[in-house]
Amino acid sequence: MQPSLLPHLTRAQAPLTCEIDAVNEYGEVQKVAIPAERALTVYVDKRELVTLMTLGAHPELLVLGYLRNQRLVREVGDIESITVDWEVGAAAVKTRHGISDIEEKTARRVVTTGCGQGSVFGGLMDEVDQIVLPPDAHITQAQLYGLVNTIRLKETTYKSAGSVHACALFAAGVGEPEMLLFVEDVGRHNAIDTIAGWMWVNIAPTLRTDVSSLPPEGALRLRPGEAGSAALAG
Repeated sequence: MQPSLLPHLTRAQAPLTCEIDAVNEYGEVQKVAIPAERALTVYVDKRELVTLMTLGAHPELLVLGYLRNQRLVREVGDIESITVDWEVGAAAVKTRHGISDIEEKTARRVVTTGCGQGSVFGGLMDEVDQIVLPPDAHITQAQLYGLVNTIRLKETTYKSAGSVHACALFAAGVGEPEMLLFVEDVGRHNAIDTIAGWMWVNIAPTLRTDVSSLPPEGALRLRPGEAGSAALAG
């Protein structure tokens, strides 16, 4: 993917935590840090699409990954820019040629299960059965323990405020896997979308990217607490 075809992304920033006054069991007022959850309304070519509740650590990548994982955009080069403005809580997505059949693609929603109730566009579910891992994809027990320990040692929003989930992307080589990206958010799906956005720009610019074109060391995504189903090799 030529750099000129990659979307222009702003780098909007917002505090991940905020302080509130809380009263403990002795009636004492204490300052307590909590996650700063905020709403981000996504507009695609001036059309309102969805509102995401997020910490906002990497909002542009979150929006990019959301569009990718919902199968609304096929190639990253189809997006010209993503502009996030926290003053109005909005992300403006500008495409190069529009999204074909967007009304049809967003007409049907599926409510998903999990710790929080979310929804996905119906078209995504049509492709779930087509997702297949490479036959040589594997992760050793020692590597898995190493990934968990690497995350455990990080200074995180969870340690200071709690109530958030985390996902991480690792490059899996012969030695210890290298952490490429670590994301915390109020929902794991947001963190996964953010990582997908990063990967779409830096590793796999189209949905049709062949496994052989990915880095030879491969990549691992880990969601703490759900390692059994969420450590993915690609």
